[in-house]
Amino acid sequence: MLRRLIATAALLTAALTLAPPAAAADAPLRDLAEARGRYLGTAVTAGKLTSGYADVAAAQFGSITPGNEMKWGSVEATRGTYDWTGADRVVAFAEAHGQRVRGHTLVWHSQLPAWVTGGTWTADRLRTLMTDHIAAEAGRYKGRIDHWDVVNEPLNEDGTLRQSVFGATLGESYVADAFRAARAADPAAKLYLNDYSTDAIGAKSDGMYALVERLLAQGVPVDGVGFQAHLVLGQVPASLEANLRRFAELGVDVAITELDIRMTLPATEAKLAQQKADYAAVQRACLAVTRCAGVTVWGFTDSDSWIPDFFPGQGAATPYDEALAPKPARAGLAEALAPDTPPAPGVCSVTYAVTSQWTGGFTAQVTVRNTGTAPLNGWTVRWTQPAGQRVTQAWNAAATQTGAEVTATNLSYNATVPPGGSTAFGFNGSWSGTNPPPTAFACS
Repeated sequence: MLRRLIATAALLTAALTLAPPAAAADAPLRDLAEARGRYLGTAVTAGKLTSGYADVAAAQFGSITPGNEMKWGSVEATRGTYDWTGADRVVAFAEAHGQRVRGHTLVWHSQLPAWVTGGTWTADRLRTLMTDHIAAEAGRYKGRIDHWDVVNEPLNEDGTLRQSVFGATLGESYVADAFRAARAADPAAKLYLNDYSTDAIGAKSDGMYALVERLLAQGVPVDGVGFQAHLVLGQVPASLEANLRRFAELGVDVAITELDIRMTLPATEAKLAQQKADYAAVQRACLAVTRCAGVTVWGFTDSDSWIPDFFPGQGAATPYDEALAPKPARAGLAEALAPDTPPAPGVCSVTYAVTSQWTGGFTAQVTVRNTGTAPLNGWTVRWTQPAGQRVTQAWNAAATQTGAEVTATNLSYNATVPPGGSTAFGFNGSWSGTNPPPTAFACS
């Protein structure tokens, strides 16, 4: 049983130069992401790729995903007869605008044609049908797809194998067979497993982790794992970064593949501000993990969002409104992607205190005080954890950790600190051995 120790911690104060977060201004999101070594993508609808919709998709996003046009039911509704019209349009649009394509999806339990779901198949026959479909689709776009979601949503909520037509007939072996067929059809594409509700550490993500471990042990060509991130306002998982990191440590890439953050309507200024912070937090989690390839939003405009049809009374889940005007969420992405800038004038002090400590864990509070004569309009605090401690959860700041380096940035409601004023944020952390305080803080 953990024994909680409440103790007065050592205080560390340092005079610092604070600067507001680097302004991304109106720079295209795709350029900001590329400069950080990531891509920022969006799902699109082929039939809407005209006029303003096309202009925003091309200007702002470096990767596009066909929302429905590459799904089995769209391309092979009748057995052996293929309709590539929509998929071809998306791929051609991407190529014309210097964008990569995320192929979505080769094998999924949903949006299958009736001839697949209604058939009576032996294991061998179904496996052949599946691998033939993969060969046809991945082969058609060979060399033109950056990432393929090879198998989509293979797991139940408890992390066990979903009993789809594929899982029930072929067992887990269908996943390995699908990846091998995709590799044979398009050797250059990155091949991903993709699922929802795996964003936080929990039963389903543990099941995905174990599945990836088994597949890699069998030599199956799994290049990456996609985390859909269909999130609820104010509920970005505290363990998102740690979860991405543990998968990356298996030796695979990770990506946020279908990000949207829904709210109960109507949207209000407060809700949109929270959504901005949430989008920024997800983007920062990806930036904090070296093998996170990028983030894809699932539709960039509310007019193209699936949320209202599946969650009555909810919506406003994307970075642009129905008139294609950018919402605060778009600014949240831009600010998270903005490059670091040198410090600018403005003086503050930082006080750090461990307010609570127990075996393997602790709680700390950090107070930022403006000791200058002008307001601080945004702040970022950086420090090095001196003994391998890790931040596991933060509040009143967006905190990320890469190795021993921690970065904490203001949220929308505590960005401004008047002269002589202060603001505080806290975090929970893990430790082993010793838990000494940081020796210095820095800001940019």
